[in-house]
Amino acid sequence: MANFYVIGPFAIPCVKKVAGRVICHKEFWRQSEVNEIAGEKGCYVFAVRAGKGYTPIYVGKATKTFKQECLNPSNRHKFQAGLADYKSGSPLLFFVLHPKSKGAANAKQIRQIEDFLIQNGAAKNPELQNIQGKGAPKWTIEGVIRAKNGKPTTSASLFKRVFDFHK
Repeated sequence: MANFYVIGPFAIPCVKKVAGRVICHKEFWRQSEVNEIAGEKGCYVFAVRAGKGYTPIYVGKATKTFKQECLNPSNRHKFQAGLADYKSGSPLLFFVLHPKSKGAANAKQIRQIEDFLIQNGAAKNPELQNIQGKGAPKWTIEGVIRAKNGKPTTSASLFKRVFDFHK
């Protein structure tokens, strides 16, 4: 089993313009921590932090490198469109890194993680900028997965523990 891991969030520098904020992508990659992972592969999530919450705006995958794919012109456009819905809030990037190994990255696993993140992101934010993969399943298990807010029953809580859904 491949063990992917999360790193971030990393603040995305922006400049305020008349029509809104503009992402400074070149400045983003100059940050030392970000530059260290620029050549890695995996998935990434553009999010906005407003108040105490985080909202996913766009989910993508990088089977080449993060630097080549994550802030390319097409994705910057998607980020800007999602960011335009927020008067305030901090734009951030999370990275889900592919484990280091000899040989090529496992593109199938990266795609599966991207699909999973898109489905969950769309459930939290119906305005997620992704076009493909947003079709969330039309079912829930009340108190366990894709459930409405509220305290789960004792049975649901125990069931979540069976599958480690609480993690």
